[in-house]
Amino acid sequence: MPRPKTLPDRDVLEAALRIIHERGPEALTFASLATACGLSPATLVQRFGGKDELKRAALLHAWDGLDDKTARLAGTVAKTPDGAVQMLVGLSGDYGGIEAYAEGLLVLREDLRDPALRARGAAWKEALTGALEACFSATPHAPPGIGLLMASQWQGSLLWWGFDPRGRLDDFVEDGLRRFVEAVVMEGARHD
Repeated sequence: MPRPKTLPDRDVLEAALRIIHERGPEALTFASLATACGLSPATLVQRFGGKDELKRAALLHAWDGLDDKTARLAGTVAKTPDGAVQMLVGLSGDYGGIEAYAEGLLVLREDLRDPALRARGAAWKEALTGALEACFSATPHAPPGIGLLMASQWQGSLLWWGFDPRGRLDDFVEDGLRRFVEAVVMEGARHD
């Protein structure tokens, strides 16, 4: 079968992300991507430059997808504490099983090393915490900064599940987030 002459960047970057998630960031080479997408290594070098630029483009593409998913969820969940829980549970579904989660931590390492990727993470934090804050806007006794508190609880839940991955990740996350909301928000109402 002949190689395709063209393929949209989006499709090429999706193939690159599959390699990164299945085999780790170091497995992404022009040769491995050429095998995965059918374009020649020379064509890929012309499009993306060096290996670092290719990896950055793939990970920026992943950030685009996460931004889109976050905005979509923020636009569809109820503006309530339950909606905040649903949003974070919805974002948790992409992690898969423990092996996929562990590989995802290698991707996080790449995000932390690269200033452009780190900036995308910081921007996403602002968008996510703002969306979570909106879910608590009509909730009396929600503490200031509840969005960042809840996002931090969510990330901690993901990590703790990773050490003891019994049961489904989304169930573990949902349970932890519901207990967090009860402890932080609802308990404050009881003291008034």
